[in-house]
Amino acid sequence: MTAALFLQWSLNVALGVLSLSFLLTVARVVIGPTLPDRVLALDMLVAVAIGFIAVLGIRTGHTLYTDIAIALGLVGFLATVAFARFILRRRTIEREEVE
Repeated sequence: MTAALFLQWSLNVALGVLSLSFLLTVARVVIGPTLPDRVLALDMLVAVAIGFIAVLGIRTGHTLYTDIAIALGLVGFLATVAFARFILRRRTIEREEVE
């Protein structure tokens, strides 16, 4: 088995695993059952998308995909922090209403 054939095979396997994880994560977003579960699943979707971009970057040989993956990681991190603040604020408002 040559190195190029092994690389092509491993990239196909990686794309298959990433596709399966993407489908399972979308199912978690839809099913829920709670808002933190959905936020965590959206964060996982960002990680899977970064994986897809990395595999495509390796397959095509373009280094621009690395920059796109880094930017997506930063945006995903900021979105997760924003969702976490939203959940925290929502819980404090619910506690104040109960008391």
